[in-house]
Amino acid sequence: MTSNQTLQIPTRPARHFIGENLELTGWDDVKPLYGDLLNRSINDAEDLRTWLIDRSELESYLSENFAWRYIRMTCNTADEELVNQLNFFIAEIQPPMTAYGNDLDLKAVNSPFLSQLTDAGYEVMVRGMKKAIEIFREENIPLQTEIQTEERKYGAIAGAMTVTINGREMTLPEANDLLQSTDRAVREEAWRKIWERRYKDHDVLDQLFDRLRNLRHQVAVNAGFDNFRDYSFAALGRFDYTPQDCFNFHESVADAVVPLLNELAEERKQKLKRADASVDTLRPWDTKVDVEGRPPLKPFASGTELVEKTITCFDRLDTELGDDLRIMRAMGHLDLESRKGKAPGGYNYPLEEIGVPFIFMNATSSLRDLVTMVHEGGHAVHSFLTRSLPLKAFRNPPMEVAELASMSMELLSMDHWDVFFEDSEELRRAKLQHLESIIETLPWVATIDKFQHWVYEHPAHTVAERRENWLRIYDQFADTITDWSGFAYYKEYIWQRQLHLYEVPFYYIEYGIAQLGAIGVWRNYRRDAQQGLQGYKAALSLGYKAPIRDIYAAANVPFDFSSQHIRELMSFVWEEIIKLRKS
Repeated sequence: MTSNQTLQIPTRPARHFIGENLELTGWDDVKPLYGDLLNRSINDAEDLRTWLIDRSELESYLSENFAWRYIRMTCNTADEELVNQLNFFIAEIQPPMTAYGNDLDLKAVNSPFLSQLTDAGYEVMVRGMKKAIEIFREENIPLQTEIQTEERKYGAIAGAMTVTINGREMTLPEANDLLQSTDRAVREEAWRKIWERRYKDHDVLDQLFDRLRNLRHQVAVNAGFDNFRDYSFAALGRFDYTPQDCFNFHESVADAVVPLLNELAEERKQKLKRADASVDTLRPWDTKVDVEGRPPLKPFASGTELVEKTITCFDRLDTELGDDLRIMRAMGHLDLESRKGKAPGGYNYPLEEIGVPFIFMNATSSLRDLVTMVHEGGHAVHSFLTRSLPLKAFRNPPMEVAELASMSMELLSMDHWDVFFEDSEELRRAKLQHLESIIETLPWVATIDKFQHWVYEHPAHTVAERRENWLRIYDQFADTITDWSGFAYYKEYIWQRQLHLYEVPFYYIEYGIAQLGAIGVWRNYRRDAQQGLQGYKAALSLGYKAPIRDIYAAANVPFDFSSQHIRELMSFVWEEIIKLRKS
């Protein structure tokens, strides 16, 4: 274990091309650098290699500059100046950067020396460049700027949502913790107030979503696609699977996972009924409470304690992993606790120049917060494992791989959660809750993904049609036990709580794909801890120098959406649940 006194804090690599003192105050500060790249003569393969490194240096600088603007804005959505700084980059820097980026892609793929770059990774990078060139349209640049500006409005709307319970104003993440209260009246009050507050903005969020849908559809049509779904598959570089594979995933989850979801819901209903004879149905505010009437698990009391215990947990896996978090803490790259004005959700944001990412989340003191921390910690580990790769393109794997890093860490770390729970019974409860949450996660991923397919396959749909089809899709993957009577109008808008639909469209199936891979990684770790962890790190260390299937293969897990495979993985998870119940 490394002490804070001997911790090696990374420094930014020397800027050989853009200069050490570059400060971005406007496009003119970087325009000459783009001009250099565009007009430079490339006379052999080594010239091309140097050109790619220089381009990567410039784009890494700009990526990190944008990242800090986004991070600061999400940490304080109420600060107008921070919002303006982000919007400045989106409006003034990104449009010309996008246009030059396409020109640079063309220069690279048309170079007669490109075929001489045979190192691992170049083929994957060039494949992505060619696809980007194929879908690039000049007229889409202002539309994409407008889209990004609209997308940021969701965080401001959601971040401003608070409720008052027992005279105390609290954020929705804080109020959500009350859904674990053993007092059913407390749970119901919290649930009603949360959804009353969400519903208050449902029209505003509907209108925002309509604007985003229309803009995105126009981008797709401009690029020659029938719909934004097909455009997104190209833009996201989904070379390893198709929309039909997604449909297969949906059906496999409905077949192999939803029955288990129903079983868990029925068990919950019966146990609550035994504890309280007045419980005759399972209501939406009953889904998070402990069925034995025990108080909510409190794995930590503060953000400081959460970090300290997570570091210890990671140390037990591999001290290098613990050091990654120590470095982030020492550099101030953590903002973990929930507070008014913060954007919702959590993320690990890569910082391309320094190579040390930033973790943002809204922790209160729940098990869900613990899981979020180790999840984002898995992303952080991924950033550290790829930070020395020479090109930005190599350091940016697709989300199916990025989420494999994070979701695997949830399960790998679980065997060391006694750091958070000294009481063996609480530890057992925590593990059970997390494994049961996997059975909840996969149907929810299928729900959101199938909904997105429908939304963009029907770009002219009305708000009423969207509600109707949301309910149809939701009911396919939800349990049939929970009683929503009297609250159908809230059920119609559950989708609005999913920020991905607003901010990162079509980024959600990755969680399902990666969840399957993560179960495989965990199963390997259970069979041979050293070999399993080695496979995990080897896969992540590839960055994006190999196709997704090859990266999964490096971790010794299949890239398979079939019902048979998912059923096999669910059997493993269910067996682990049974073992814990009996222990």
